[in-house]
Amino acid sequence: MKHSEFHLALHKVFGRTYGDSLAADLVITPDGKTANEALAAGMEPFRVWKALIIATDSPEEALWAHRQDERKKKN
Repeated sequence: MKHSEFHLALHKVFGRTYGDSLAADLVITPDGKTANEALAAGMEPFRVWKALIIATDSPEEALWAHRQDERKKKN
């Protein structure tokens, strides 16, 4: 997962406003980092995404939102 895919999945799963708020405010790491802080510290985006999905008790399919092909959903 790339940083851009992280943000696309964040907005896809949670919506732009709520997703940005979660990334900025919700502590997701044992050392007290938010998603934005973890990414800035060099944590791999997929690890951050997985921690965010777990912290929000989101369904498992949300974990793979960055891999869903939008063209298939339209058919």
